Amino acid sequence: MMEDPSSKEQITRVLKVLEALKQASHELRTLPSTNLIESNSPAIKALLELEAESDTILSKYPYLSTLSKHLTKLKSLVDTLQKCCDHGLRSFLTRRVLLQSISRVAGSIESEIQAWIDRESIESLIKGLNEPLQTEEDDLVSLLSQFEDRLSQGFNPLIRFNKDVFAGQVLMGPLIHALVSMASWESMKVLCSLIKSIKSPLVDEIESNGEIPKIISFLDYKDLHWRVVAMDCILEIGYFGRKEAIEAMLREGLIKKLVELQRSELGEDLIDTGMFDDEKERGKGEKEFLESHPFASCVARFAVQLEVGEGLRQREKRAFKQEILKRVREACVSDAEAATVTAEVLWGSSP
Repeated sequence: MMEDPSSKEQITRVLKVLEALKQASHELRTLPSTNLIESNSPAIKALLELEAESDTILSKYPYLSTLSKHLTKLKSLVDTLQKCCDHGLRSFLTRRVLLQSISRVAGSIESEIQAWIDRESIESLIKGLNEPLQTEEDDLVSLLSQFEDRLSQGFNPLIRFNKDVFAGQVLMGPLIHALVSMASWESMKVLCSLIKSIKSPLVDEIESNGEIPKIISFLDYKDLHWRVVAMDCILEIGYFGRKEAIEAMLREGLIKKLVELQRSELGEDLIDTGMFDDEKERGKGEKEFLESHPFASCVARFAVQLEVGEGLRQREKRAFKQEILKRVREACVSDAEAATVTAEVLWGSSP
């Protein structure tokens, strides 16, 4: 009976081979060209050994068929390079062309491998989130931590394909709904990281899937971790969100909730603290203050995100600022509070 290619053991085996291939490809792409000509180059030896070992493994995975072709091409290029032994001008030019081709193929191999690893990471996370009763909580947290770590690494600008595949898998799959439905602050941290990486298209997906009301509702949770991470997520949506996403947040009474949080013991009006008169010390002082008062001036911080963000047109930014000011006046319990919050929204309280 053929081994199930989706089994956990088989996936682990494939990952080990692919990680070794990726490392060897990276070294091959970054080594000085003189080192590549040597037949005993560690990177070349590793790749050729792994190419032979990986053939039977990769054949079971349709997504890795392109990788197999790249490996075959690389072996052919390396064989040709090692046969160019004379020192004539023609041989020199041939070696230069071959070295450039080897570097490009090595980059393609690295790209294909990372794309597969990213895809497998997403599928594992989705499966774990969609089958919570069959997955240990510690395993889910581990998956989320690994996923967030991958996001924090960013995407190599030389390998655009990785990000396209990665983002496409997120947007096409049920990952967003699963992250929100999981209802944990770890999953919200991952969602924040995803928004930073994919930006407006992901916020569009969040809005169209009707997830914004659930995210706003997390501000009402008693757990402080929850509310802080939800606030971070809302600020990211404010920065990258288009008109529809911002309207959805306002419809859920976001401004009223922010005013209440700013009024709480974990909030404050930064404009009244007198801590930041010195512009040089303002950024440092504000960061330290926000660690103990995470909801300080949160209304203005949200307004600033809209003002400097990428999702809105200029006229939309002006219209939303007026709408925020209107809702501030409705939510405040006194003229003094309204005046303070309004002043912060008008002038901004964030660096």
